[in-house]
Amino acid sequence: MSDTAEKQLVVFDFDWSLADQDSDRWVFEVLAPELRRKMKTLKQEVQWTDLMASSLRELHAKGVAKEEIEDVLRKMPFHPAMARGVTDLKTRSTPKTTFLCLSNANIVFISTILKAQGLDTLFEEVVTNPAEWDPSGLLKLRRRVDPEGPQHQCKVGCSPNMCKGDELDAFLDRHRTQFDRIIYVGDGTNDFCAVLRLRSQDMVLCRRHRGLEKLITGYEEESRLKCQVRYWAGAWEVEEIFKQL
Repeated sequence: MSDTAEKQLVVFDFDWSLADQDSDRWVFEVLAPELRRKMKTLKQEVQWTDLMASSLRELHAKGVAKEEIEDVLRKMPFHPAMARGVTDLKTRSTPKTTFLCLSNANIVFISTILKAQGLDTLFEEVVTNPAEWDPSGLLKLRRRVDPEGPQHQCKVGCSPNMCKGDELDAFLDRHRTQFDRIIYVGDGTNDFCAVLRLRSQDMVLCRRHRGLEKLITGYEEESRLKCQVRYWAGAWEVEEIFKQL
């Protein structure tokens, strides 16, 4: 790994990458397992963000309050080594690190968890699905890419609600900063498009035993990835890699 980077961008997926659990599934597993089972049954038929939105409406109809959802989010597994690793990296003067979050979860879940972990100022931007509480305590969720508007043109396989490759490019265009290195931390198949856009000086930190590893393996064996690849299974290994930067 190059030691010459002065400015670097660290991009995190959220669920199973920064956090040690899936926030969407966690809420229902704790508060309404029967709805979680229903979601598992329907996930091949209904787009995931839409399914989450309808499940949140059902959860609200069952009388589950906003405060209960927030309390469950604060208790969601989050490895101390990951919190320590990103905090240490951000406080270092060399290299100067900017953090970006690209997630298919939603802004309410993510911001609640980050605040509970003392990481609410970590990210320059959190790019995810919009959500807001209405006066009744219902969390209203919608896709980042409006199904009624122009759709992204990704051919890699991103979900209709967001193309992470496009979102990464858009972030770089907005900020017009030349990063010497981009490090992408992810686990899922929806991270693959962004990984394909990384350069030779960039790196993906791919979590073991999840969808992204299955996609990367073939590309790596055929030398079709430009970026460097490092694998990790536990958050302590990400902290180790960050210390080596």
